[in-house]
Amino acid sequence: MATILYARVSTAEQTLDHQRTQAEAAGFRFDHVLSDHGVSGVSTRLAERPEGRRLFDLLRSGDTLVVRWINRLGRNYDDITETIREFMRRGVIIRTVISNLTFDGATKDPMQRAVRDALIAFMAASAQAEAEATKEAQRAGIEHAKANGEYRGRKPSFNRKQLATVQNLIGQSVSVIARESGLSRQTVYRIQSDPVAAAAALTTWESSPG
Repeated sequence: MATILYARVSTAEQTLDHQRTQAEAAGFRFDHVLSDHGVSGVSTRLAERPEGRRLFDLLRSGDTLVVRWINRLGRNYDDITETIREFMRRGVIIRTVISNLTFDGATKDPMQRAVRDALIAFMAASAQAEAEATKEAQRAGIEHAKANGEYRGRKPSFNRKQLATVQNLIGQSVSVIARESGLSRQTVYRIQSDPVAAAAALTTWESSPG
């Protein structure tokens, strides 16, 4: 029986190390650690993510899946609830680092099952509502900034030196470039796909006050 930590890192401010350290501090120990980087929990279902697909392949009856919180599995109500039900049907135990919650499909008592399912539904709904509220706040902020001529787009997650490193290492593997530049693979891919836009974004932020 294996214990697997799954982490989803969707922004530059989040890190796998933080999620793993927090889980280990809570007493968890892992046989495998899987993580998806730069992936939205709203638009990309768990089964559609590279390591999410691997998670479905790895988990067996008796295994334990550990996540920092349910929103690491996703930010979509249907995806979260269907995923947890599928894992429980397989005999997988799901545990959260925050609040130390346990979801076990082996529960037979109808009242315990009702409470468990209600909690799952509430947490899934909260994850989606939080994502939608954040998106709406961002949209409102962008519209306000545009109206005042202050909008510069999202701040680049790389600096001029890192951009130059990526450009100078064209032809090398993405893993090598990521290691040499100190950037994530996702950021390297984004720069490589449109280097002109990447340079323009840096120029916009460098030339604007604040």
